[in-house]
Amino acid sequence: MDKKYLLTSRQMAQFVNDGFLRFDERVPDDLNRAAGAEMEQGLLDVEPMGVPFRNLWKDRAIKKVFSLPEVQGIVHSLVGPDPQYDHHAVHIVNAGHLIGQAWHADAIIDTRRTHFDIQLFYYPHDTPREMGGTMFLPGSHFRRISETDIARYQNFVGQVPMVCKAGTFLAVHHGIWHCGQPNRTDRIRYAFKLRLNPTVRQVRLWNTEGIDDPAIPQILNSKHKWYGNEGRIEVVNRIKFWRFLTGNERFDVLHLLSRIENEPQRELQAV
Repeated sequence: MDKKYLLTSRQMAQFVNDGFLRFDERVPDDLNRAAGAEMEQGLLDVEPMGVPFRNLWKDRAIKKVFSLPEVQGIVHSLVGPDPQYDHHAVHIVNAGHLIGQAWHADAIIDTRRTHFDIQLFYYPHDTPREMGGTMFLPGSHFRRISETDIARYQNFVGQVPMVCKAGTFLAVHHGIWHCGQPNRTDRIRYAFKLRLNPTVRQVRLWNTEGIDDPAIPQILNSKHKWYGNEGRIEVVNRIKFWRFLTGNERFDVLHLLSRIENEPQRELQAV
C-alpha cells in the first residue's frame, strides 16, 4: 500500500476524538451511477459473515468502489490490509418518508474497549439536507449503549447531518451513535453501509510519519459540548485508545491518565 493513500497521524487522532472520518467525492461519477444502479436493482445480496472481504462482489461496481486506492487506504489504516466481512446493508428511504429513525448504535453486544470494527457509509448520489441522510454524534463511540437505549432523545448539541455530494464516504467506529433522517424530497434515498472486522492487531496501520506531531495532544484534548462536565473523562478514553493504536503506553495528555495510574507499592520502613 502506497503511503500516500494511508491516513495520516492527525487523521487518526481525529478519528479517536470524533469516532468518524469523512471523505468527500472520492468515487468517480460513472462508478457512482453503476453502484447506485446495483442498489436500486437489489443486486447486492448479503454474503456469509466472516469471509475475507477481498473475495466479495468480484463482478460488481460496488467491488470497484471499494477497490479504489484511496478507499483501500482508509480500510488498511483502520482495520488492516485484509479485513473480514461482517455484514452490509443497502439503506433505502422512500420519497416523502417523513419519519426519522431513532438514535441508536449498532454494536449491541460489543463490550470491547480497544479493538474495534469500522462501518463505511457510502453515498452514491448527492444527499442534500432535505433528503435527510444520516445524523451522527461526534465523540459518542466510547459511550456503550444497547441499540436504542437513547431513542428518547431527539437532538444533541453538536450532532452532524450527512449532507454530501455523490461519491462521499464516512468511516466510523462501530460504537458511534447515529440515526436516519426523513426524506422530504420526491426521490428515493440510497446509502450503502458496510461493516468490516480486523484480522490483525490495530497498531500503527496508517502512515505514522507524523506520529509525534505536537498537534495530536491538542486534537485529543478538544471537547464536544454535549459531554457537559464529563469532558476530561472522554479525554482519558481517547488517551487509552491512542496508546492502543500506537503501542506507546507512556503517551498522555496533560498528565490526565498518568495521575490516576499512580498506585505506589513502596512501603515506608518503620523507624
